[in-house]
Amino acid sequence: MINLLYGIKEQRYLVLIVFFFLMVSTACNPNVANVELESTGDLIKEMTRTSTSEPTTTPTVSATITPTKTPTVFNPEMELNNIVVKSQAEKIAQLVGDYDNQRKEPTQNRSDEQYQLSRTDLGIPFQHNDRIYILFGDAWNPPDDPIAYTTDRNPEDGLELVFLENELGRYRPIQIPGVSLGAFEVPTEGISIDSRMIIYATTDHSDQVVMGRSVVAVSDDDGTTFSYLYDFSTEHFINISIVKTDETIAEGFPEPDQSGLAIFGSGTYRESDVRLAFQTAAQIENPDEIQYFAGLNEQNQPRWSEFEEDARALFHQPCVGEFSVSYNPFIQKWIMLYNCGLENSRGINLRTANKAWGPWSDPIIVFDPWDDDGYCNFIHANWEYENCDDVHDEGRENEWGGEYGPYQFEELTVGNRSSTTIYFTMSTWNPYTVVLMKATLEKQ
Repeated sequence: MINLLYGIKEQRYLVLIVFFFLMVSTACNPNVANVELESTGDLIKEMTRTSTSEPTTTPTVSATITPTKTPTVFNPEMELNNIVVKSQAEKIAQLVGDYDNQRKEPTQNRSDEQYQLSRTDLGIPFQHNDRIYILFGDAWNPPDDPIAYTTDRNPEDGLELVFLENELGRYRPIQIPGVSLGAFEVPTEGISIDSRMIIYATTDHSDQVVMGRSVVAVSDDDGTTFSYLYDFSTEHFINISIVKTDETIAEGFPEPDQSGLAIFGSGTYRESDVRLAFQTAAQIENPDEIQYFAGLNEQNQPRWSEFEEDARALFHQPCVGEFSVSYNPFIQKWIMLYNCGLENSRGINLRTANKAWGPWSDPIIVFDPWDDDGYCNFIHANWEYENCDDVHDEGRENEWGGEYGPYQFEELTVGNRSSTTIYFTMSTWNPYTVVLMKATLEKQ
């Protein structure tokens, strides 16, 4: 009946109308309807969980539907966006699992057969020595975090992966002594410094906080074992994306004559803006050397602070959780990808900037799950809404899939001065897997 009266797109407004009615009713009668949900987010999540309508955000267990808000701009002058999407993002291949339910064929990596890894998500790539390593998160059961690598440099037909494995031939999960890495406690970034592998991970998941703290760990044996280095943040840098800086893009950063790390971060899970910090590579083990972008001075130059509370948002669109940033040498732009569930922002968002601190362009939707052949193709649509695919995991016919976790392969980017093709991983929730994607951008 709701579908007939309101249509699919309008149901998000129904959620807010009903919520407003319940709030007014509750104010008049605290016992109305015996509602025992503790927050606005809990109420809206519960209403959406029982709905068969189109989800307005990535429908993971921890997904929070943020009340509709028109995105505004933090920077006083928005970057004029001269980048357009020439080719919307499309699926190249499924990277994990044994069978691609969409294409009805075995996957290239057959990770369950070879490493007992049937399902996982995320997939954060980074260069270490002569390999590209990929950090996965929350394997289906138990919810631990596999790590793989590839020497394949041609992503057009997929990527051949080798997973680190234990003595029994099963994938070897990431372990950091003294740090919990259970459900929603996952790696978010990796870098390589002087042949040492550095990873960043979230921890301290609870019923109240999806991701509570980020930590830094180091491996001296190419990811086989890790040692804890320090806590990074409990505020604005929980999910982290890092771009190494050199002399070509170092202007404006502290210590521009040294190899550095442009550290981007989001805080509260999927309800955050993005902020920026900097650390020299030589000081990677010293958290006191981290400096935070604190806005622009009167000369329009970046200011840096030693205090995280001074970190300024790069733009205002409080929906960011999983995200990635790269610097594209072909079109000479910083590129940010992230999933968002705000009204009119659903999908994989793309922003560009000439400088890491901005101003950043308005977002462009580089992948829309409906318009770009996600739903009813390789992302499952709830059968109670429309029986249009059979790609779901077993027993999850009536559970929506959704797009999240767009992590860029910076080293695999190709292009010229006027256009570039980027490659990134993306998770689909149902089926619970990771796919390799590509999109082409063009300068106007």
